[in-house]
Amino acid sequence: MITVSNLFKSFGQTPVLCGATLTLAKGTSTVVIGKSGSGKSVLMKSILGLVKPDSGTILQDGAPLDQTRFLDDFGMLFQGAALFDSLPVWQNVAFRLLRRMPKAKARAIALEKLGRVGLEADVADRLPAMLSGGMQKRAGLARAIATNPSVLFFDEPTTGLDPIMARAINDLIRDIVRETHATTLTITHDMTTVRTIADTVMLLDQGKVHWQGTVPQLSESRDETLRSFIA
Repeated sequence: MITVSNLFKSFGQTPVLCGATLTLAKGTSTVVIGKSGSGKSVLMKSILGLVKPDSGTILQDGAPLDQTRFLDDFGMLFQGAALFDSLPVWQNVAFRLLRRMPKAKARAIALEKLGRVGLEADVADRLPAMLSGGMQKRAGLARAIATNPSVLFFDEPTTGLDPIMARAINDLIRDIVRETHATTLTITHDMTTVRTIADTVMLLDQGKVHWQGTVPQLSESRDETLRSFIA
């Protein structure tokens, strides 16, 4: 479980997080939505330790989050896949594994994870530039799950994809989250993603959680701020 309490963060005179409070329940998928500038990315970066909040607390299982331990036990799919251009696909997937085990074992795991996301073995030795956007996203997802992490983060996972590929990535994420029982945080503007993968939906507005509920509650809510976002 990850608990964020009363998080504040400003950049200069511009407040971004204004008392954000939320809980990522263990083994569940939480999706945070909100308009641009609502603080979604800063919230995620704060949990990752990439941004230092001005005040507030971030706890993991009731104790202050240990960034070193946490970063060893999480996987992330970046918005643009963020593959290393100079490395073949399998080395991108095995990037963290290569620090822990022999090259042959790391490659075997990379091939296994590539297969899990629907990529054939012949993709492994290609450079990322040789892949389509959808294939790059799949490779990024394979890298995210390569170490069997207990925490997964997804940053706008379907951005830039056509509707068919976006649906395929959403289905993959949903299935992988169910298989791994990972605690998952996703930020997105895509309501199809929300409805496909979310156990809990949170609307971030003016730097704090304005609304929280399940997908069925999302459809039934008459909250005006929420309705204006998902309309």
